[in-house]
Amino acid sequence: MRGSAVVIGAGIAGLATARGLLDAGWTVHVLERSPGLPGTGTALGMWPEAMRALDQLGVGGQVRAGSVEQRGARLLRPDGTEIARLGPGRTVRLVPRPALLAALAEGLPPDVIAWNAPVTDHGALPAADVVVAADGIHSPARAALFGVAPRPLGTVALRGTVPGAAHGATETWGPARLFGITPHDAERTNWFASVRADVLGSAGAGHDDPQVLHRLYGDWHPDVRRVLDALDGTAIDRRTLFDVPPLPSHVQGRTALLGDAAHGMAPNLGRGACEALIDATTLVGALTAAPDVPGALHRYDAARRRPTTRTVRLARAANSVSTARHLLPVRNVVVAGAARLS
Repeated sequence: MRGSAVVIGAGIAGLATARGLLDAGWTVHVLERSPGLPGTGTALGMWPEAMRALDQLGVGGQVRAGSVEQRGARLLRPDGTEIARLGPGRTVRLVPRPALLAALAEGLPPDVIAWNAPVTDHGALPAADVVVAADGIHSPARAALFGVAPRPLGTVALRGTVPGAAHGATETWGPARLFGITPHDAERTNWFASVRADVLGSAGAGHDDPQVLHRLYGDWHPDVRRVLDALDGTAIDRRTLFDVPPLPSHVQGRTALLGDAAHGMAPNLGRGACEALIDATTLVGALTAAPDVPGALHRYDAARRRPTTRTVRLARAANSVSTARHLLPVRNVVVAGAARLS
């Protein structure tokens, strides 16, 4: 089947869907509220299934060339001693968000994306066979169709990059907070912190983000302190974390929700970008194979809603466990045991 699609949002899910549908002979228009692709952003983990999706979209080689391969990670205590080794048999590719978006946008006809084009009225969209709502965790489309708002996780994330190469990936868990370090590229380190909101509030009164981070993590192990010492002059992204409650469907009429609009999740599993790419290739496959749009959207919903709902729940649990306040020795023993069994 071929047809026309309006895509709301030029993020990962939106660009991937647009690219796939264009390759399949569809007419596509993308509406994006921002003025252009972002020039900055931290590294995203591309698991093997995400790389397969990128291969289907014809950009896997380009993403591999601009990524860093990472196998496994270590989970640490604040003093640097090891709690567990995570995923020693799985390989992830770490790619900066701007590089991923640029790869997905490369080669698209110049008139496909309308920049500075926010969608304020879902009912006033251009006529199309399909509407792809990939408009983020605070999705106006989801609110209009299902009346569902994102729910707060009770944590705040801060993240950025600093000069200097990272040697491996670590995540350090302390009371009510964590600090992660991964490679960004050959010359920079990607870092991320997650803190219970009330703890961040009490630590941050009257201070800027670098000072807050030094207060929260300044007595942690040397790898964390190395990042903190390199923060001056670097951009720090701070945002309150949310996820999306389970929806009765990811489809309503001719509209399909994708990515964070459908299943925004805590970042703790590193799965958000991966799930967005799988959404996109699943929807493209359904729309090109099915004889009609309703059947294609039903197939997409059946394939993606249950697994992504499960991933949202697991990510929410991981966010809660990793920033726990009490019984930390017990938590660490249980996590270490689970890691050995995985």
